Amino acid sequence: MTAGTLLDAHLANLAAALLPYRECEQLLARWGETLARRLVDGGRLLVAGNGGSAAEAQHLTAELVGKLHDDRQPLSAIALHAETSALTAIGNDYGYDEIFARQVRAHGRPDDILLLLTTSGTSTNLLTAAHAAHDTGLRCWAFTGPTPNPLADLCDDVLAVPSPDSQVVQELHLVSTHLLCEYVEQALPAVLAAPANRRRAPTGHTRSGRPVRTGVEVVLDGGQVEA
Repeated sequence: MTAGTLLDAHLANLAAALLPYRECEQLLARWGETLARRLVDGGRLLVAGNGGSAAEAQHLTAELVGKLHDDRQPLSAIALHAETSALTAIGNDYGYDEIFARQVRAHGRPDDILLLLTTSGTSTNLLTAAHAAHDTGLRCWAFTGPTPNPLADLCDDVLAVPSPDSQVVQELHLVSTHLLCEYVEQALPAVLAAPANRRRAPTGHTRSGRPVRTGVEVVLDGGQVEA
């Protein structure tokens, strides 16, 4: 296969995923506002992923603690895979499946947000972290590849990239990272101007207690609808 053919194939896969990805705009805007409210009120964002998804998760925390565009207050965001001493100690003492879950229990507080990044949605350490988030009272969001997948079923909200190509999924996760940060920064002025008792966002659960997942896939109480 020639280099040109590889490029054409990759761009074709990316182009095929872009049209349905446009349906994610409302989800990212809502996440940005929710996240801005929580971080201004003293909460934090915890993120985790494996491999390339770990790099993208760490990119997200860097943008929030630092800045994306204009100068602003620093926002609390922690990449759970970046603390190598804790990661290796937990893995050694409790097993690799617990490396994120134990940190969620240590750092997470009720109504904080855990964002998990994965192309497959099947990594056991991320599934265990999602369970820990629910046990601790955190909201759990995910960037994943195509659904259904086990992680999407555990999360309150999911941005699912409908591509079978894991490289395309990661590339659109990076786009999502930048857009999420942009929506956070866009929401900050209004959030900072609002009284503290009006900044609390809804938890993202239905009255029945079941999670609501939105994005490319929209899941309603009565069933699943493709956006």
